[in-house]
Amino acid sequence: MRSLDIGATGMLAQQLNVEVISHNIANMNTTSYTRRRAEFQDLLYQNLRRVGSDSSDAGTIVPAGVQIGLGVKTAAVYRITEQGNLTLTENTFDLAINGDGYFEVLLPNGDTAYSRAGSFQVSADGEIVTADGFTVQPGITIPNDAVDVSINASGQVLVQQDGQVAPSNVGQLQLAIFSNEAGLLAIGDNLFLETPASGTPTTGNPGSPGIGTIQQGFLETSNVNVVEEITNLITAQRAYEMNSKVIETSDQMMSTLNNIR
Repeated sequence: MRSLDIGATGMLAQQLNVEVISHNIANMNTTSYTRRRAEFQDLLYQNLRRVGSDSSDAGTIVPAGVQIGLGVKTAAVYRITEQGNLTLTENTFDLAINGDGYFEVLLPNGDTAYSRAGSFQVSADGEIVTADGFTVQPGITIPNDAVDVSINASGQVLVQQDGQVAPSNVGQLQLAIFSNEAGLLAIGDNLFLETPASGTPTTGNPGSPGIGTIQQGFLETSNVNVVEEITNLITAQRAYEMNSKVIETSDQMMSTLNNIR
């Protein structure tokens, strides 16, 4: 009885759907988190009577045929990259990207990762780093005698040093954009890696054509809509229950067959 296997695939699909939704809800307060959405596809079909085949020697054609579906499968867990809200923190090294773009982060193994989470800090050497101590490219160092640090919308890091009248430019932040942001590989810690699906990054100064600007003293919030996620969770739960009902009904039908005298 195919309905047993079909119901099982439906339950597994909705279980994954609930896992994706729960991950979104768990990260509702994660800086710059982008919500995920599970996408499904129908499985192969068994042709009991192939559509378009000849139904007689006279050349008549079967108009519809008989195809029996075999269930559902997970096609992708898609990342929705719309921008979250910008919240004011007034922290000097909290940076938000208003528009497209990713900060470049140097990993300990030498690879370059990408992130929109701009909750940066300053290391013991004065470098701008992430919360894990990874250097934000291109490696800007803040002087020890700096009394004020200003980062403008174009990514220029301007430092007011003790005894100087005019601020000095100590570096230029750059942002990277991708043709397919959803193709980036998430590795945790708000970091992503380039993949063949994402394409190679195009780097440039903030405010350049196609690249967003930097807002100092702000952080980008998660783009999770809690009301929408709760609604999706209820829908997934009901779908799981209906698929379990299919298995229960199939079991009752098989029991009826077994009890025929």
